[in-house]
Amino acid sequence: MADHLEASVTLPSDPASVSAARAHVVGTLAEWGMPEDADLSDTVRLIVSELATNAVQHTFGQSPTFTVDVVLVRDERVHIGVTDSHPRFPKRLPAAVQQDNGRGLVIIRCLTAECGGRLRIRPTREGGKTVSVELPWTVQAAEAVTAAGQQEQEARRGGGAAVR
Repeated sequence: MADHLEASVTLPSDPASVSAARAHVVGTLAEWGMPEDADLSDTVRLIVSELATNAVQHTFGQSPTFTVDVVLVRDERVHIGVTDSHPRFPKRLPAAVQQDNGRGLVIIRCLTAECGGRLRIRPTREGGKTVSVELPWTVQAAEAVTAAGQQEQEARRGGGAAVR
């Protein structure tokens, strides 16, 4: 695999775009060898859902679009970032706050920490912000890719799974 892979999509700040963002990221990771049923894929699916939802709900119509970037570096780390043009950074809620929404960033922080990753929020040159996570590209994913590649090669040679 290449040392550096990138994919990006820009979507309208509309609730329907959350599922499109999730599908884009999971599909991209699958193309790069991450099985859709891998634990990391499930974690990424939830993180992207929360990041995209925040970009839609908390920009108050001041960001007509948001961009989702996915970067895989040397088969070691995957970076996922969501950028919008609203200047306000997300606020960290106190743990004691009891409300039905506004917990997305807490969820993202917990999932990222559980995976051994990190969360960053930084301003853009254009006055918006990017909320991104960096996660390790897991060994299980690499093993699954290797096994799938070997099976595909055997099938092409006519070896299949037949016993000789």
